[in-house]
Amino acid sequence: MNDDNPGALIGFIRRWGPTLLVVVLIFLLSSIPSRQIPRFGAVDLLVKKGAHAFGYGLLAAALWYGLRWKKRLWWLALVLAALYAATDELHQSFVPGRHPSPVDVGIDSAGAAISIAICAFVKVARRKQT
Repeated sequence: MNDDNPGALIGFIRRWGPTLLVVVLIFLLSSIPSRQIPRFGAVDLLVKKGAHAFGYGLLAAALWYGLRWKKRLWWLALVLAALYAATDELHQSFVPGRHPSPVDVGIDSAGAAISIAICAFVKVARRKQT
């Protein structure tokens, strides 16, 4: 990025802004103490684990977007999302009533992988339409 070119900064923000937004949102949500998290009754586990998968799916898609959708870099978006999931679980160990869970890292990583697969499928389908 060239400091003398404001267009480069705007381009960088456009490219990586979605990733930053998702990372901040995940961090803020995982900072909520357990007693302040809403309960969803019989579907509580499904809603919360689904939110994990969805959030990390968004992160993986945003990361791949930041990497300019380069076909050979899909794995990097997946690895970075999984690494962020692991660090986020560590972060939760400092939040009252929350604890780190390897299961959540797995759910997060699965959500990221599903998202990458969906994005790749959409890219291929769009290419076939043209």
